[in-house]
Amino acid sequence: MTTRVLRTGRPILAALSAAVLGAGCATVPPGGDIRVAQDVDIERFMGDWYVISSIPTFIETKAYNAVETYELNPDGTIDTTFSFRKGGFDGKQKEYNPKGFVREGTGNAIWGMRFIWPIKADYRIVYVSDDYSTTIIGRNKRDFVWIMARTPELPAQEYIDLVQIVREEGYDTSKLREVPQRWTD
Repeated sequence: MTTRVLRTGRPILAALSAAVLGAGCATVPPGGDIRVAQDVDIERFMGDWYVISSIPTFIETKAYNAVETYELNPDGTIDTTFSFRKGGFDGKQKEYNPKGFVREGTGNAIWGMRFIWPIKADYRIVYVSDDYSTTIIGRNKRDFVWIMARTPELPAQEYIDLVQIVREEGYDTSKLREVPQRWTD
């Protein structure tokens, strides 16, 4: 049994929503700061990520085939492309291009994601597997989260394990939405 994976820019959408809604200012929830991965190898983290599931922002509630792509710039900023089809596999192609800014002293795990200048929304690499095949992106407010992978499908147990991490970080996992993925070679 597999769970479908969606290529998406969950973190990007969260950042855009945060900027639009004025949620770019982080507040610490009663449970404290969300955990972050230790010593993220930023170069290994670059590339395409399929969004498996998320607690989506308003922009991505009807996303299909969502993909988040990161590209490291010489100045250390990260060009980000979040693309998806809106409303179905044959829906209109949408693309957003925020810029990521890695916060110094965080082991590359905490970024500011800028959709609209000068606001940088909270973006945290909560978890990344040792082989950089899966990741969880969250926010300190615990309002949005993205489970992503390098492939559009995950084994069921691996997905369950990732959802457990999300739950442990204080998210309401009943709000997770599986992102439909259908890719042809």
